[in-house]
Amino acid sequence: MPVLSQKGKAMPESPIRKLVPFAEAAKARGVSVIHLNIGQPDIKTPQIALDAVRNNTISVLAYSRTEGSEVYREKLANYYKKYHIDVNAKHIIVTTGGSEALAFVMGSIADTNDEIIIPEPFYANYNGFATASGVKVVPVVSKIENNFALPPIAEFEKLITPRTKAILICNPGNPTGYLYSTEELKLLASLVKKHDLFLVADEVYREFAYDGKQHYSILREPGLEAHAIVVDSVSKRYSMCGARIGCLVSKNPEIIQTALKFAQARLSPPTYAQIASEAALETPQSYFDEVREAYVERRNILVSELEQIEGVKVAKPSGAFYCIAELPITDADHFAQWLLEEFTLNNETVMIAPAGGFYATSGLGKNQVRIAYVLEKERLITAVTILKKALETYTS
Repeated sequence: MPVLSQKGKAMPESPIRKLVPFAEAAKARGVSVIHLNIGQPDIKTPQIALDAVRNNTISVLAYSRTEGSEVYREKLANYYKKYHIDVNAKHIIVTTGGSEALAFVMGSIADTNDEIIIPEPFYANYNGFATASGVKVVPVVSKIENNFALPPIAEFEKLITPRTKAILICNPGNPTGYLYSTEELKLLASLVKKHDLFLVADEVYREFAYDGKQHYSILREPGLEAHAIVVDSVSKRYSMCGARIGCLVSKNPEIIQTALKFAQARLSPPTYAQIASEAALETPQSYFDEVREAYVERRNILVSELEQIEGVKVAKPSGAFYCIAELPITDADHFAQWLLEEFTLNNETVMIAPAGGFYATSGLGKNQVRIAYVLEKERLITAVTILKKALETYTS
């Protein structure tokens, strides 16, 4: 029998999607499943983006430019200027989602067995991108006790080796919702300049900063032009997850030239999705103000309800739309599957994402779950009520 690759065998399962068969089986039994496991907002996509596709008169659906259309990249550059990020179209490569941008980054900056330091817990697919690229993830642990703030710089520095190529952060964070302060980012900037490393920032949740806090992009940091690489996406910003449009942004011309070769190998990003994404840039600020207000209300309700459950510890996020909760259990994977297979309350159950898959260090996060507060507040309250009753049953 033909033998599969070791790389293929090593590819990790998604902790977000691996429980889907159990959820589908529950639905087939007539059980209503409340999805807290995935960052799919229920916020409506801006109508202007949908209309741009619906009303388009393309007669030949042709390839677009490898780096994305000139017009879209110019408009993206203008969008960034609103956030005091001074870039132009030549600094941008449009990608098939932020995922492809991350894959291009890893392929461009690291060789097999090179290392990238990432604060954990982190977006689970970083493990997958690293495995596919032959890159070793070196985790530095952040802790729920301080809301998963940036670990001390000394912890990063002692992990740096001759094979270290970059530090990767998600800001605001998935799965933690932590928003790095300007001071924290300046510390990282000094570190990568000292050791001549890249600093990669996944900034797809830029608009979702709460409690009066402001997002600070690494592209704004003076003197970081050769080091800074930003990954971005329209998925969460405009509730356009299915468009699969993202981008890679850097002022380092070697990064852009190298990533472009990876982009050429996949030909081009999707044309209709670029049309929708270009139109979405015209979305009024009022849309984001309303969305931010909705998420703050949902966050407050979720955290408040979770804190009332005995034995539950929850980190309060200041960005994105996720939180990590520590539960009075020993195996969140087993608990999450049990919820779907064996537990219901009024014929409903909840689907959560076990947090162990968001860590690279074996054994960490086993009693934690990631919850996405992307549902209306009434559904969140119902979901937490189900979770409370489920914990009572499970732990007894």
